[in-house]
Amino acid sequence: MLSRLAAFCLSLLILSSLSLAARASELSDQLAQGDQVLIMRHARAPGIGDPAGFVLGDCSTQRNLNEEGREQARKIGNWLRQQGVSRAVVASSPWCRTRETAALLGFGEPQAQDALASFFNDPVQAETANRRLEQYLRSALPGKGSRALILVTHDVNIARWTGESLASGEMVLVRVDAGGRPVSHKVYARPD
Repeated sequence: MLSRLAAFCLSLLILSSLSLAARASELSDQLAQGDQVLIMRHARAPGIGDPAGFVLGDCSTQRNLNEEGREQARKIGNWLRQQGVSRAVVASSPWCRTRETAALLGFGEPQAQDALASFFNDPVQAETANRRLEQYLRSALPGKGSRALILVTHDVNIARWTGESLASGEMVLVRVDAGGRPVSHKVYARPD
């Protein structure tokens, strides 16, 4: 009886593992397509916005990742690899917290991209920011091949573009049309 029970449990474990493997490749399969992008909010950087008088090129004047944020970024990179993402084009906003998050994902040197720049301090720029992002996607998606395109930006940008407000390190898989506009999306919680 025990050996039958053990065989049954082993069978369930194998089936469960196969199911997890199938789900694990779903994200990477979608990101290999030419109309999918993963956009994420930078990892944990305590506070809101940036200090008065911050300078974009000077990280010491900005709100930056803390150690928890750095660890989050590394975990997200590891989680993405567990999902089958092995090659990626990574771009980030010019802000230090997004650039550091993007680098810690571990997919090579990220590209700083003005199309991902925060408009938190100038909300009038929201529509212009969306147009710049969509223009960037029209040029970046065709050139990525089967690699994933991962964008690291700010909550204000993601919320305006997708309608989803994210916590630090959360992600949205977005399918876009030929104009770079979002068609559908799926939110991924930050892996812990």
